[in-house]
Amino acid sequence: MNLFRSYATPLIQSAIYPLTDIDQYTRIVQGLEPGYDYGRNSNPTVDVLQKRLAALEGGERCLVTPSGMHAVFLLTSHFARPGDEFVTSYNIFGEAYDFFFHWGPEHMGIKPRLVKNPGDLKDWERQITPKTRFIWAETPSNPTLFVTDIAGLAELAHAHNMPLIVDNTLVTPYLQNPLKLGADVVVLSLTKFLVGNGTVVGGAIIGKDELIRELVSDIAHVGAIGSPFDAWLVLLSLETLPLRMARHSSNAEKVAAFLAQHPKVSRVNYPSVPDYPQRELAKRQMPNGFGGLLSFVVEGGKEGAIKVTNALKLITIVPSFGTSRTIVTHPATHTHCNMKPEEREAVGIYDGLLRLSVGLEDPEDIIADLEQALDKV
Repeated sequence: MNLFRSYATPLIQSAIYPLTDIDQYTRIVQGLEPGYDYGRNSNPTVDVLQKRLAALEGGERCLVTPSGMHAVFLLTSHFARPGDEFVTSYNIFGEAYDFFFHWGPEHMGIKPRLVKNPGDLKDWERQITPKTRFIWAETPSNPTLFVTDIAGLAELAHAHNMPLIVDNTLVTPYLQNPLKLGADVVVLSLTKFLVGNGTVVGGAIIGKDELIRELVSDIAHVGAIGSPFDAWLVLLSLETLPLRMARHSSNAEKVAAFLAQHPKVSRVNYPSVPDYPQRELAKRQMPNGFGGLLSFVVEGGKEGAIKVTNALKLITIVPSFGTSRTIVTHPATHTHCNMKPEEREAVGIYDGLLRLSVGLEDPEDIIADLEQALDKV
């Protein structure tokens, strides 16, 4: 506010910035003087968002990217070279799976080593080789809400002198802080709960100042930072993030409890339900709530899932999540369709699984819509 003498952060669209003298550009680029050099690398409005996201995650610095996948690409290309490897599991979102297991190896020569049992730290360690450059975990995972032990995995990564990168998109920094648990880098999709209304495509990377400085240099060769207008929209939404995430969590818990006792639902993936296998770990890493995403398995496989989805009235079919309104998708058809059926099965993405992003509506309205749709099965 003091920087601009404005209560609301101004939207500054300028892509170029006048210099006071010929050497000012060098001083700005080297970090010797605050300022902005070129719109591909820096912008006052984007800078405000970067500082706020860094503060929320407890990191030194942040880089806002044009999308979450741009952040994934940037980090992979920064830490690894052709012939290098990294360690991850199938508990990641669909586009990251496709990038890590197909596009990356084919186009960049960077290969993933698969952890088949991500709940076992020894399984992670078994995949580490002299070629391993980083460990990547998404926790909780999309769409099955598998929770990875961040502190344990960070200790393992550091014992082998490599960084742990954690995707914190599902629950946001309001509910979980991977850096405080030992992670080195956090990745976020701004498109989901952080903006909360489906108006922005964006991503962010939070970490040490030195790393972010290097990534700013990298991004100048492969794209640009996030746009000022998108940053401005996210800034408006961040002011209500605590209220929204508390409501998302509360509503999701009520919806999960309803689904858990429904005779046509065989499984619910959400940490508050009694048979959730990682409940204690989830409570330890997310003491203030588990967010607004859950998934559940409908009887009748894919046919049953389609019947329920098509019968919904209040809830909209959208292959995304994190919006103020409740939305649903069928991962096997939409977000994780690039995975082989056996790969999906291995991580619990069954043909009858539906992913529900629980919104801010009255929870009884959400439950009523689910109830009438489940009656159609």
